[in-house]
Amino acid sequence: MIPARKMVTRSSSMAGLIASSSRGLAIGQQPNMMDGQFNSLHIGQGTEENRVERKREDEFDSLSGSENGPEGGSDVDDDPEDSNGRKNKKKRRYHRHTQHQIQTMEAFFKECPHPDDKQRRELGLDLGLKPLQIKFWFQNKRTQLKMQHERHENSQLRLENERLRIDNMRYKEALNNAACPACGGPTALAELSFEEHQLRIENSRLRDEVEKIAAMAAQYTGKPMLNFTMDSPPVNEQGVGGELPYGAGDIFRSTGGPTGYQVDKQLILELAGVAMDELIRMARIGEPLWVPGIDNSSCGFVLNEEEYFRAFSGCFGRRLPALKSEASRAIGIVMMSPSNLAEILMDVNQWSAVFAEIVARAMILEVLSTRVGGNCDGSMQVMSAEFQVLSPVVPTRETPFVRYCKHHGDGSWAVVDFSPDSLHPAALARCRRRPSGCLIQEMPNGYSKVTWVEHVEVDDSGTLNIYRPLVNSGLAFGAKRWTSTLERQCERFASAMATNVPPNDLSDTGGRRNMLKLAERMVISFCGGVGASTAQTWTALSGSGADDVRVMTQKSVNNPGRPSGVVISAATSFWLPVAPKRVFGFLRNESFRTEWDILCNGGVVEEIAHVSNGREIGNCVSLIRVNGVDGDQSNMLIIQESCCDPTGSFVVYAPVDVQAIEMVLGGGDPDYVALLPSGFSILPDGPPNQQGGGTGGAGGSGGTLITAAFQILVDSAPDAKLALGTVTTVNNLIACTVERLKAAVGSRLA
Repeated sequence: MIPARKMVTRSSSMAGLIASSSRGLAIGQQPNMMDGQFNSLHIGQGTEENRVERKREDEFDSLSGSENGPEGGSDVDDDPEDSNGRKNKKKRRYHRHTQHQIQTMEAFFKECPHPDDKQRRELGLDLGLKPLQIKFWFQNKRTQLKMQHERHENSQLRLENERLRIDNMRYKEALNNAACPACGGPTALAELSFEEHQLRIENSRLRDEVEKIAAMAAQYTGKPMLNFTMDSPPVNEQGVGGELPYGAGDIFRSTGGPTGYQVDKQLILELAGVAMDELIRMARIGEPLWVPGIDNSSCGFVLNEEEYFRAFSGCFGRRLPALKSEASRAIGIVMMSPSNLAEILMDVNQWSAVFAEIVARAMILEVLSTRVGGNCDGSMQVMSAEFQVLSPVVPTRETPFVRYCKHHGDGSWAVVDFSPDSLHPAALARCRRRPSGCLIQEMPNGYSKVTWVEHVEVDDSGTLNIYRPLVNSGLAFGAKRWTSTLERQCERFASAMATNVPPNDLSDTGGRRNMLKLAERMVISFCGGVGASTAQTWTALSGSGADDVRVMTQKSVNNPGRPSGVVISAATSFWLPVAPKRVFGFLRNESFRTEWDILCNGGVVEEIAHVSNGREIGNCVSLIRVNGVDGDQSNMLIIQESCCDPTGSFVVYAPVDVQAIEMVLGGGDPDYVALLPSGFSILPDGPPNQQGGGTGGAGGSGGTLITAAFQILVDSAPDAKLALGTVTTVNNLIACTVERLKAAVGSRLA
């Protein structure tokens, strides 16, 4: 050990001492390291160069202020040199900077923490300090601030680390106490071994490679892509297990539930861009791609198949041989802005409500891309929908598809539907949507020009011959029906917001809106019980006693919009040799109501309120009172909505209580008014210019296909058993109404 009295206290002096004495070690006596003392180290024998170096170090010590010593102080050696030019290091005193010097340098530091040579000289002249002292003070100040900042960061990191440690402990405790949602018992949370973890990583990598290769094969060969993952069971729209629509369940099982679409997401994203381009081109190109239909004003345009495959090929494959191709295009002008219309099309609930006559059921299976910037631009979702005609004898068309919305640079919007092969394999396909949808272009005064393209491949073998001309013309499922329904519904929206109303209309704005809202719910309920869809809450009855009448039953409990109890819905379709417009005018006219409506019982019918909901005269909501034969007023009113467009029309009505109507007109909520709608769907039997071709003189002969439907409360107890005599009574009621209608039409309109 080196004795304390021989130790050099400053590291810088020690470094200089060792450097300067290295030559002395070579020429002088070697130190005795055994007893721990440098007995013969003669430093004074160094050269003049060594003495100059030591002097510089001593000058450094005298100029620099020590942060470890007194604040702002400098240690300066005032001891005289000895005979060899060395200074005595035993005594040293510190010189503090004055308060004025410290405050001045602090203020200058805030403005400029790194002064240059000129600034240091000027500051030294003002404060009476040497530039080197100024330099070292600023260096020490910067070091001090850096250390304070690091200490603060370390403190923050320690707090964050402690918080994460506490969260980790809480999560571990929650996992240890987790219960199985199926059985309520403890869950098994065993950690994976290293080997199993590596195997899962490798399995995931191989699965991704297989999916990429399969996607490329499907894209270039046109054959459906097979998926090999089997994970979780399917879930429905509400996130719970349940039955999925036809075809979609098999897709889910082959892809591992709704999240299985993630496997094909990249391919679907690529196909979405191709489908969008195809839709826009098909919406803008005219002949020879599109040729006029049998009647351009009613049926729009039909597709030239050869020209289509010449212009579009590859991405969506060739036609499926077992399916029939249907393609049409129609143009409409609607009273709505493009952005609002796009919002309706991307909202499954609004879309189903607006097109309730066409969409029997719709649901979102998975959202692939959410909206950007507060609107639906860029939204993409996998959907399933069931399309219908308002008749129990026309099969519905159900298919899963991808819906993609895009806002283009020219201000237009486009919404496209398409069914990729990976989503709907050919082996399961009964209806497949090629790129279909609409291009929405802005027009003055808040209007929009909508070009609708409907392009599907479908198995229509179950369609009755009497309805084939209607289906083949596109008036049942084609683009013209979509645009006509959209135009009428937009007129309805505008009517609800209008302030300038016709003289004979209900003038109160709140009452008008409530009346239209009540009628809208009535029509949606009617459409849900008259079509051929079995996905509603109705239960079909077998052996009802009439082959041409479809009878279904429903139990209503705690539903404010329907009376509680057992409800029967009966519907039948028949043909009349009269033009649809004449049948519509006859049914909506209250003067002729007693000729076919059994509920009138020979009374006097009068319209007491009227709300227009479109440009056509017959498009309105009416409030009708039926007075007794002796003039007594009944406590029961009838709310009726009648609508007509080029593709068809309907008259829907329901009895309502007088007090309920007074509540609605007074501003009450119309959703709490119980309704059981009945009515008529009125469709042409084919395109107007087509003659003959049907059975029984119906096909395309200018006649009318009518569907009559009734909803009746047969028992107020929801658990009551349905008696066979009740079904017979309902059959007799609908048969009597049909006979009276045929007789009245035959006598007045023949």
